[in-house]
Amino acid sequence: MIERFKQFPAALASAARTQHLAGVPALLAHPDWTTPAPTMIWMHGRTVNKELDPGRYLRWLRAGIATCALDLPGHGERFIAEYQTGAKTPEMIAQMAGEIDGVVEALRALGVFDLNRLGIGGMSAGGMVTLRRLCEPHAFRCAAVECTTGNLGALYFPEKHGLGAHTWKDTHTPAQVAEVDAIEHLSGFTPVPILILHGELDALVPWETQRRFVEALKVQYVARGASESLIEVRTFGRTGAPQEHAGFGVLANEAKNAQLEFLTRRLMT
Repeated sequence: MIERFKQFPAALASAARTQHLAGVPALLAHPDWTTPAPTMIWMHGRTVNKELDPGRYLRWLRAGIATCALDLPGHGERFIAEYQTGAKTPEMIAQMAGEIDGVVEALRALGVFDLNRLGIGGMSAGGMVTLRRLCEPHAFRCAAVECTTGNLGALYFPEKHGLGAHTWKDTHTPAQVAEVDAIEHLSGFTPVPILILHGELDALVPWETQRRFVEALKVQYVARGASESLIEVRTFGRTGAPQEHAGFGVLANEAKNAQLEFLTRRLMT
């Protein structure tokens, strides 16, 4: 067994492989490695790695959904200490968003990942990558993000948005942030079914920043002739998670069940 899989449930460990896809370290899990399966590309948050949260991948596996979990730049197998702080977040988002198409083509070459039923998503920084990538042409069937925001301007410069004083130590210019900020590129956002999960008391990525993004996204969907109902939002009260940000604490099972139901509905048909 691969060393990093030793903490995985046996059913997941036996179905998982690691491979570099277009240079990006990936954790792949497939129901049988024979029949093309609907697939979810998933990206973790800052300071962790693609092996985080094997329970999520096991749920998908049991439902017949394959996993392609990626290490963000500077994380996991491509660890760089500087990326563990927030100092390189805009660069990290830009790089990862630009790497996704290569990953998709590498999945195509493997032949057992159904790219006609391909979803994308992520948590925190991984969700920021997801939302930015969806602002460019794509063929994803659906998306799912959690504890993230597509309104980085409000996150990095809250005082300019009436959201209080800036409390982060990271310093980025408005131009750096705007380049990777989904809300600044919404005219290119192709409407797809999207599930947005968030903690109402999130101390790292305040819900209000994402709520405002959701409202702007609804306008974009309607302008593109799509229904607002494609945007599914679920928020949670106090969860006990660290800083009310990562994993939804005591409500983790409820959140993961909600995500699994969404992905099953959107990818398995």
